[in-house]
Amino acid sequence: MCSAGSGRGPDTPDADVLVVGYGPIGQVLSILLATRGWRVLVVERWEQPYTLPRATSFDGETARTLASLGVAGSYPEIGLPADAYDWRNAEGRSLLRVELAERGVHGWPETTTMHQPALEAVLCARAEELPNLRVLRGYEAADLVDDGTGVELTATDTAGERLRCGASWVVGCDGANSFVRDHIGVRRTDLGFSFDWLLCDVVLHEPRVFSPLNVQHCDPARPTTAVGSGPGRRRWEFMRLPGESVAELNRAETAWRLLERFDVTPENATLHRHAVYSFQAAWADEWRRGRVLLAGDAAHLMPPFTGQGMCAGIRDVLNLSWKLDLVLRGAAGEGLLDTYPRERVGHVREAIDTAVRLGRVLCVTDAATATSRDASLLAGGADTGRGGQRGAAGPPLRTGLLYTGIGTAPVPPAGEVMPQGRVRHEGATGLFDEVVGTGPVLLGSADPAVALEESELTFLTGLGTRVVHMVAEGAEAAPGAVIDVDEVYLPFLRAARARFLLVRPDHHIYGAARTSRELAELVNQFRSGLVK
Repeated sequence: MCSAGSGRGPDTPDADVLVVGYGPIGQVLSILLATRGWRVLVVERWEQPYTLPRATSFDGETARTLASLGVAGSYPEIGLPADAYDWRNAEGRSLLRVELAERGVHGWPETTTMHQPALEAVLCARAEELPNLRVLRGYEAADLVDDGTGVELTATDTAGERLRCGASWVVGCDGANSFVRDHIGVRRTDLGFSFDWLLCDVVLHEPRVFSPLNVQHCDPARPTTAVGSGPGRRRWEFMRLPGESVAELNRAETAWRLLERFDVTPENATLHRHAVYSFQAAWADEWRRGRVLLAGDAAHLMPPFTGQGMCAGIRDVLNLSWKLDLVLRGAAGEGLLDTYPRERVGHVREAIDTAVRLGRVLCVTDAATATSRDASLLAGGADTGRGGQRGAAGPPLRTGLLYTGIGTAPVPPAGEVMPQGRVRHEGATGLFDEVVGTGPVLLGSADPAVALEESELTFLTGLGTRVVHMVAEGAEAAPGAVIDVDEVYLPFLRAARARFLLVRPDHHIYGAARTSRELAELVNQFRSGLVK
């Protein structure tokens, strides 16, 4: 157990991984590690979960990750799939529109609008089922010492009682004002793109259909966001205008006056919250220092216009968790953790840049500038990305733990995200992750187990790799083969001109091979990459 008072804790660490912060990012990381069998200790400064929503949506890739934690059955009570994301000018004409599939390339809705407290409650309940995951609420981090072999965290409660806890690794998931980041002296790059917005969370008294569910009103008279926020809930956000004070904007009377335009009044809705906030576009210059790592808002902040803030954080911990698992098991060297920031920073910067570009479309209060913007967008002259939504499987990795063949650059499709479809195996039909399982996957249109030498197969199965022989519906199949019900995997292999794909636990493809010889080279390079 952690030790109280001024004395040091025992020589044996209290946990394998200590997580600071228990918002959605800390929750997902903790569950991912605990389900792999590691002792996880969480230190959270607040005694009770935060009851107000912050993030309002998650994408299909995040839905896939959350489903792997065993919480997909709660999706109907957490959120609603979005049908579209529309950007409209002052006259209501669509400047940008993104249609959102109810079942996207990850097997889940491309965008789900959600009530964050409901999501956190579901994750808390899942965490409580794991005996090796402990959460200490009401303790604020006060000191952190990394001696090169382990990390000791000192935390204090509201009464001033000091608690010292040891762990092999510490991950700061403690938000925008991260103690962990600031304590280890990591600086941030800030793009300086920031505006004040009045946030209004509304509970509607009667059901109402909003289509499209998510709309940006690019009206220079008052740029406005209107998005779903889970069943029976909706959020409106109103930008502060030049010359308008924060105090003037942040009043209930102002909120109701602005909401009236959307037929939202005290008679048909409850204003659950109103608050003025400022978004930022920034990222930490280092994500790992020694045995201390950063994830989520502690590592990056982005404008809300792509709905990727929380999603990016969950993507962080999905990437980090399987690498920490291998390092803790002794199956990989500590250098593997250096690929975490190398891989994630590029994605995050791309997401921030897209959010900033979209923000510059919306945050226009000059009428003449807005007219010019509208003309350009209506003529198709602006490149802002796909509305910030990740309709494809996601941007590929361009560096990190990827197959390079005999060169130094990844060999396509290395780095791409593997889509998910329904499969059938041993009488069960469902999404691949549900039927086959998660973790590393080696799949092929030929049986990979036959193509591999025994030592190579032993290495992969020792990492928990699922070895999958994929066949078409109706084809004669050997026992144990998996049927490609949705025709996702075999067409992907054909497009890649490959017979085998090695897929990482975060769904990024490590590499592809056409022959048994190439497969052996791929597996051996993967093994070498782990021990560096």
